[in-house]
Amino acid sequence: MGYDVFSEITNQAIKVTLYVASPMLLGALVMGILVSLFQAVTQINEQTLSFIPKIIVIVGALVIFAPWMSDTLVNFTKELILNIPQIISQN
Repeated sequence: MGYDVFSEITNQAIKVTLYVASPMLLGALVMGILVSLFQAVTQINEQTLSFIPKIIVIVGALVIFAPWMSDTLVNFTKELILNIPQIISQN
């Protein structure tokens, strides 16, 4: 397997990982900003206040986007497995 093929597979895997993780990460980011604004306005300096809303948002995003995430992962894996003969024949 040449460096180009390995590089392309790694590049695709990183893209799929970012696509799958982005709904949860963006939801946690938005919730973190909202909780930080709430803490700044009310002057509450509780460190653990932001964990529960972030967990709720991450679980909600996971429930909402689970079909899309699993479909993306299955398609990537299927494409990778189907391309094994082409990858082997390039050597």
